[in-house]
Amino acid sequence: MTAPNRATLWGRAIADELAKAGVDAVCVAPGSRSTPLTVALDAHDELTVFSHLDERSAAFFALGRGKVLGRPTPVVCTSGTAAANFHPAVIEADTGRVPLLVLTADRPAELRDSGANQTVDQEKLYGDAVRFYRDLPEPAAEPRRLRSLRTTVCRAVAETAGAEPGPVHLNVPVAKPLEPTTVPAESPDGVPEDLAADHPLAARGRDGPFVDVHAGVTEPSEATLDRLAAAVDAADRGLLVAGPTDEAYADALVDLAHATGFPLLADPLSGVRYGPHVPDGPVLGGYDAYLHPDVTADWPDPDVVLRFGASPTSKPLRKYLARTGARQFVADASGGWREAEFRASDLVVADPAPLARALADRVESPAEPWPALDAAEAAHWALLDERDDAFEGRIAAAVAADAPDPATVFVSNSMPIRDLDRFARPDAKALRVLGNRGASGIDGVTSTALGAGSATDDPLVLLTGDLAYYHDLNGLLALSRCGVDATIALVNNDGGGIFHMLPIEQFDPPFQGQFKTPHGLDFEPTADLYGFDYARTDSLDAFRERYRASLDSAGTQVVEYVSDAEASHRTREEVREALVERLT
Repeated sequence: MTAPNRATLWGRAIADELAKAGVDAVCVAPGSRSTPLTVALDAHDELTVFSHLDERSAAFFALGRGKVLGRPTPVVCTSGTAAANFHPAVIEADTGRVPLLVLTADRPAELRDSGANQTVDQEKLYGDAVRFYRDLPEPAAEPRRLRSLRTTVCRAVAETAGAEPGPVHLNVPVAKPLEPTTVPAESPDGVPEDLAADHPLAARGRDGPFVDVHAGVTEPSEATLDRLAAAVDAADRGLLVAGPTDEAYADALVDLAHATGFPLLADPLSGVRYGPHVPDGPVLGGYDAYLHPDVTADWPDPDVVLRFGASPTSKPLRKYLARTGARQFVADASGGWREAEFRASDLVVADPAPLARALADRVESPAEPWPALDAAEAAHWALLDERDDAFEGRIAAAVAADAPDPATVFVSNSMPIRDLDRFARPDAKALRVLGNRGASGIDGVTSTALGAGSATDDPLVLLTGDLAYYHDLNGLLALSRCGVDATIALVNNDGGGIFHMLPIEQFDPPFQGQFKTPHGLDFEPTADLYGFDYARTDSLDAFRERYRASLDSAGTQVVEYVSDAEASHRTREEVREALVERLT
């Protein structure tokens, strides 16, 4: 590898090693200090560059790709506040365990703490949120330093998808000249003409990655499996709980459900509520509605609960598990603690799929049927079929029920994910349902969805609320700049509808002005700004008609459903009260 100057040499080595480590695309936001990286990435034949004007949107777009691919799409920015705008996505990647590689260009060391323009302290900028951090050595045409650079890049890529996937931060200080300007080889910024000939390993790297990181699978010990199998065999009844995750282990959990006889409660973000396994597996999805204290008071407690994935979206489910006296096993590949009720009794450090398969092979006596649970599940869906309420929960149900097979469905936080959890029933369609439930923010939702859509050929559906849509309007630019099409179902209840669920609703003021915060915005002009079709309705039937039409159409369409947040919340309460009355 030759280069006109040392900064260009550095950029080319980083781009080369990223590609050799398995990266096939990067997200880049424009800036001066990141010029060597941007030029090298853009010129690399094996890398696709997604160009973003907004750093926050760029990072969330990369996050969405990481959710789908299970490997990082690096995101690059210049120095200064640009790097700070990556922070929300870094937090979500950390808490949501999503591969993300952040490369922040920086000023050289001598300019730090000097008042130099666009210079901030970027060392360990993201604190403990990252799995791995390195302040890269400044560019130099030195063989050992080049080998160090290549090694670090390979390690960084591997760390994003390690035992506990998450974000990695490489800070990249670079001195001028930043452009591929030719400088004399003998100058401090030059590159010797014989560098590649004298030091081919440093200059060109290896045929593959400079360091090949061989990842393993964490499997339970024989003794652990014996104890788990004994607890399951001794149980009269039990539960399997599949929480949010981007891992694919639905078939293994269904096999375990059949072997144990345990009902499988599947979060919509678990990868288990939807798919061809559903008709053959005891997959339940209505628990958020019926795991009410009045309903479960006379139920026998489960003896054993086996939990996989992150903490469930459903608060009623979390509280129900906390009320029982069950022995709760939480499986986590990295040994992390994701159980905020602090009622779990056992932490099993093992990858979910091999654990579930191994345990299914050992269990000898399935548990007894659980008729009360099965009856409650059936009653919930029957009640919804009987009623004709038009409210926000029906929109979430329709989005899932009418989605194409297969499809990627991205769901915003606040009420959309809660409505999907309670009102969208399990289905045999191959729906990959994703959301940002790590930190559960509403920033970057659109960008994450579009990033996910860019990483798959499946149709993309985004179910979002008005505040999340407003927060990430900049992300809509990726529709044209990154070549992504989507159907966006926008539920507009003019403000923070979720606050109707909280006691603060009873205190007005300040509820209306400081919590509900109605905005009165008309989002239809965003269609002209970003170049897509737009339809608005307050009718459930009209929404479903336009939503289905969008799914059959090319390009992007936003279908807005205008609702009343308080009325929708009152309907949710009425539906739950009717179910509780039916079951008690």
